[in-house]
Amino acid sequence: MKQAAAVYQHRQVWQDKASLRRIYQDYHRHMRAACGPGETLEIGGGSGRFQETATGVISIDIQFLPWLHAVADAHSLPFADQSFDNIVMLDVLHHLSRPLVFFGEIQRVLKPGGRLVLMEPAMTPISRTILSLFHQEPVDLTARPLDGSRQSGEAPEDANQAIPHLIFNRFSDQFADAFPRLVLVEKKYLSLWAYPLSGGFKPWSLLPGFLVRPVLELENILLPVLGSLAAFRLLVVLEKRP
Repeated sequence: MKQAAAVYQHRQVWQDKASLRRIYQDYHRHMRAACGPGETLEIGGGSGRFQETATGVISIDIQFLPWLHAVADAHSLPFADQSFDNIVMLDVLHHLSRPLVFFGEIQRVLKPGGRLVLMEPAMTPISRTILSLFHQEPVDLTARPLDGSRQSGEAPEDANQAIPHLIFNRFSDQFADAFPRLVLVEKKYLSLWAYPLSGGFKPWSLLPGFLVRPVLELENILLPVLGSLAAFRLLVVLEKRP
């Protein structure tokens, strides 16, 4: 019930904050561009906004929400082998307690040539400092997310924001050995100032909605230079090979 209340609160903030909507719509644009044609599964659909921007999307979450299609646990997906052409997730991986089990399910339900598209917190020097100090979710860089142990509590709100960084940077070779069919085809940093200035899902914002587009355009110019130092988002695209 606590998590469901938070989702409804997020939907209200989304309605109230033009800057937040435009930033997340830009995230969704990057995610859609990374997908191939065909049917898409969204895991952790939460407030349901991705399916508003894309067609052919089945959206699931760990809890019942009236705008989603099904209730399901990412560690045990209720779908047949090779069911989907794409799987998308925004801020979900760092909440999952058993990444090894989860990626095994992804490898099972993706079709050959299908893609897993992840948008997660980035652990750059600047973002790591700010997220550690001001975000309610912990950052634990000592975790070993691919050793088979439980990475967080069983509650969906439990998290470690460092997990995506650890899997796809520090332990990328270990991931490749464990899941040789899930091949990394893209990894890039996004989001410099727009997201923290927007206040995220807090009620305040220092970035007016009409300024989001020019700020994002400036970010796109600077990301090749500043991304690894200051970006707040990591986009990861994996493709299932035969």
